[in-house]
Amino acid sequence: MKDEEAEKKLSYALNRCTTIKFMMDAMEKAGCKIDHSFFRTEKCDGQIEGGFRPPDGVVLCSNNLGTWDQISTTVTHELVHAYDHCRAKDLDWSNCHHHACSEVRAANLSGDCNFLQEFNRGNFGLKNQHQVCVKRRAELSVNMNPNCKGRAKEAVNAVFDTCFKDTAPFDRIP
Repeated sequence: MKDEEAEKKLSYALNRCTTIKFMMDAMEKAGCKIDHSFFRTEKCDGQIEGGFRPPDGVVLCSNNLGTWDQISTTVTHELVHAYDHCRAKDLDWSNCHHHACSEVRAANLSGDCNFLQEFNRGNFGLKNQHQVCVKRRAELSVNMNPNCKGRAKEAVNAVFDTCFKDTAPFDRIP
């Protein structure tokens, strides 16, 4: 997708997606007001769809995103990280356990692991598939952190139960 097309889809998602609007409101309530300038698109290396770069904001990878659903899921995922960064003033992204907790929460709350996403990835397990997906996605993300190479699985397992149950700012898994 070209940058200008990605910008249009991003703008549409920011204005229309109720989950994104909810997350932006939650950020403001937590003391970290954000607006459209908090988001940008750029071409990225590798297969990543986006990222949260404190204090700059959310980056979407225009070359790795296609559909509006992908964009809204990715923005929501990154906003969970931004929310965690806002509410936990001592969050240290180089600490594998801190990073793992935010990744568990983001995979759990963003829609990354909904049935259709998993079906499209070829993952058809029914028993605890959501939890299996959340662990897998969190491990993949944490393993990209240079401070956590080879320690992602241990970090995710250590924080999983507590962080999976933490659905803030939502009342439950959306």
